[in-house]
Amino acid sequence: MIPVSSHTLSIDGLHKRFGALHVLRGIDMQFEPGSVTAILGHNGSGKTTLIKTILGLVKPDAGRLFFDGQKLSADAAYRARIGYMPQIARFPENLTGTELLAMLKDLRGNPAALDEELLGAFALKNELAKPLRTLSGGTRQKVSAVIAFLFQPSFIILDEPTAGLDPVASRVLKDKIIDEREKGTTFVLTSHLLSEVEELADRIVFLLDGQIRFAGTATDLKATTGHPELERAIAHLMTEAAA
Repeated sequence: MIPVSSHTLSIDGLHKRFGALHVLRGIDMQFEPGSVTAILGHNGSGKTTLIKTILGLVKPDAGRLFFDGQKLSADAAYRARIGYMPQIARFPENLTGTELLAMLKDLRGNPAALDEELLGAFALKNELAKPLRTLSGGTRQKVSAVIAFLFQPSFIILDEPTAGLDPVASRVLKDKIIDEREKGTTFVLTSHLLSEVEELADRIVFLLDGQIRFAGTATDLKATTGHPELERAIAHLMTEAAA
């Protein structure tokens, strides 16, 4: 049994199948408050299914999830405390950015406490007046980042967050992540940029074939594999598992 009281999110014995395909095989994980956990693995390793399970979009076949010490059930209210930035944002294309944010605020009951810092940091004021369908991929990514932080969630999932961002915007977002982590926000990060992982992640979880093959710090991983570079250390894990 995993103690859950000290964790923002705890996952205990998670299994998920899609037909004959066993996608998640007994996942046990804990996400500490005020930390960044990077979930790494090749395509098909189970990362997306794990994220969708946390978001309540996929129902596990076995296992339990606890959020702030409470076991998750059919009640999806906990999702209001989770921010999510998908790798590719899907927006109502006929709306402007301003209309989209107004709609989301209305759906949340127009809370007074909002985090709109990234609107200014990304200089989005003029862009929000335009229909979302006309925005560049990078600008849409900025809007997605704004939404992820907007309602001051305690837990934020960032799926390839800097993909498509220019270097200035990427730096703005990474600084925001660091600042919010210091305030106690918990992050889950997926990224193919290992330099980004090394900069931001307190802990790395490496998935392979639906199982956790490593969980620890980047320093631990390098020491375990005997490789001083994170990229080579990850490659070593993949090669070793395939042998």
